[in-house]
Amino acid sequence: MFCVSCGSDDSSSYQESNNSNDDDPVVEEADADELTDEELLDITQETTFKYFWDYAESNSGAAKERYHPNDPTNSENVVTTGGSGFGLMAILVGIERGFITRVEGYGRLSQILDFFENADRFHGAWPHWINGTNGSVIPFSDLDNGGDLVETALFVQGLICVKEYFKDGSEEEATLANQADTLWKGVEWDWYTQNENTLYWHWSPDNGFSINLELKGYNETLIAFILGAASPDYSISPEVYHEGWASNGSIVSSSTQYNIPLILDYAGTTGTGPLFWAHYSYFGLNPSNLSDQYANYWNLNVNHTSINYEHCVANPNNYLDYGEDCWGLTASYSRNSDGSTGYAAHSPENDLGIISPTAAISSMPYTPEKSLAALHYFYSKKDILLGDAGFYDAYSPEYDEWVTERYLAIDQGPEIIMIENYRTGLLWNYFMQNQDIQNGLNALGFSY
Repeated sequence: MFCVSCGSDDSSSYQESNNSNDDDPVVEEADADELTDEELLDITQETTFKYFWDYAESNSGAAKERYHPNDPTNSENVVTTGGSGFGLMAILVGIERGFITRVEGYGRLSQILDFFENADRFHGAWPHWINGTNGSVIPFSDLDNGGDLVETALFVQGLICVKEYFKDGSEEEATLANQADTLWKGVEWDWYTQNENTLYWHWSPDNGFSINLELKGYNETLIAFILGAASPDYSISPEVYHEGWASNGSIVSSSTQYNIPLILDYAGTTGTGPLFWAHYSYFGLNPSNLSDQYANYWNLNVNHTSINYEHCVANPNNYLDYGEDCWGLTASYSRNSDGSTGYAAHSPENDLGIISPTAAISSMPYTPEKSLAALHYFYSKKDILLGDAGFYDAYSPEYDEWVTERYLAIDQGPEIIMIENYRTGLLWNYFMQNQDIQNGLNALGFSY
């Protein structure tokens, strides 16, 4: 399944990169071979954090869909629901890492939660895009002007982490925690089943369920089922998960690639999907020791990442510089051999010669040595690859070191979050301690 929720084609503002960031002391500190792994992880998290802090949408404080340094008015008031959930988690990391104070983080989180509390909702679900100036839905497509359950699930992950982080704090902080808890518990997961044993991605007040897109595994939508089962007031039944997501068990795969088991069938592909499928559901949901009757999810994600890596090392398309240090295929901005640009879900089955830094960096928990090698490689290209909000979204050594000087919230967020989970398990610990989440996992038959 192609990620309907993951960004849109925006090829009009493509420019070649020549940004050296001469005024940024963090960026200019050292060459890649002079930095320790820990120093490089610090730099990556701190610069990436700026996407959600310095370049957030001004009125709401939430994450913009995209940020183009060379065209800062592009989509400047388009808030992304899923990316804003990543931003909630990134702010918690920022507090813990000392990028901002706890008071500053509390203030921004209050601003964001107040905005979403008053924004358009559709049976509890937020839309994919929201106008940051007034909270009204911005249609994502002709039929998509209502609730987006997957984007909502990605936002809810962040709400639950905010709830757990602040629940034992001051009176003001406890109030914020309660606000986050109330917001996520208002999502009507059961409405999005249409009284069937499946979940549907979209509902519109004008078009109903006419998009008719079921959430079928395996892809990035696992988290929606966990949250749906965890909901105390609008819960889904276990049959929705087993019959819908898992297709009555046919989700299980015996296939291999590069002699590595796939474990599950990746929906809509002949192999594995883009690497964000190993990231989005696992920002809070800890895949370590997570298993059900279909898969061990740690093994699944390690294998998925390893297959992506092995494909880049084998390099069947003979792209320039692919190898042990330069790897990572996922959804991002893209370009084609004719020079046209856009957006694509890159994977071993759809390899266009585009390396997305977020792919390897966000896989840090699964393949730390390989991901750190890639991170050092990307930093060695800092003159063209590292901008004012972290590593740019896409890079191709094949096409004369083409770089898009642009960012997407859904690609920057995974980097700071998954690096932190690798380093301290911060978001995993807060999310997994939530009693409702544990209830949902238990109801679906998970061990964790």
